[in-house]
Amino acid sequence: MKNLILTTVLSFVGLSAFAQDVAINEVESVTTEIALTQDFQEIDVADLPAAVITAVKKDYPTATINKAYKNESNQFKLELSLKDGASGTVYADADGNWIEL
Repeated sequence: MKNLILTTVLSFVGLSAFAQDVAINEVESVTTEIALTQDFQEIDVADLPAAVITAVKKDYPTATINKAYKNESNQFKLELSLKDGASGTVYADADGNWIEL
């Protein structure tokens, strides 16, 4: 009988210790990645390439370009406002193709 009780106690203690090890191993370090946006410098709307202006007129016919920015990769950030009051920001390359950043 003593052996049965001793075996049960040791099994319980062993399982408890194992459960603690599993819980500790389940905690993973959390790594936070911060995506740095490329630095855009404000430029005059008149300095935009013709292809970008054509793309805006084609895809957003009621839009007005309020501000324009350019980065080192020759990509453009455009702040647009529509006649219905909506506004937004779009990105384009120098050839007038829309891109997502």
